[in-house]
Amino acid sequence: MNKALKQAKKAGIGVVGIVVLLIGIVAIPYPGPGWLIVFAGLAILATEFDWAQRVLDRARGKYDAWTEWIKAQSLLIKSLFAIGTTIVVVATLWVMNGYGIMNNILNLGWDWLESPFLR
Repeated sequence: MNKALKQAKKAGIGVVGIVVLLIGIVAIPYPGPGWLIVFAGLAILATEFDWAQRVLDRARGKYDAWTEWIKAQSLLIKSLFAIGTTIVVVATLWVMNGYGIMNNILNLGWDWLESPFLR
């Protein structure tokens, strides 16, 4: 494979990996596979970049330590994290006009559901 083709492949993998990684970071607080997407993005990048493999190994370790720490906490602490996550999700959906879209579809007429950035 010539040098230009190798560079193009590396750049393409870099772009795809960064896009997947950013989507995963955005998806972390939401129900679903946010962390899985982050790890997938890092794994894509790790096929071409040594630094990404180091970050992936470190992130896996930190993620495992975090989940063990959460499991060891009291119901109060677990509940506080669940409430905090819920607040982040609800606020983000409001800011991104998720509720405003449903307001329009259902023709509710509740202006307060519209994103503050669309007024």
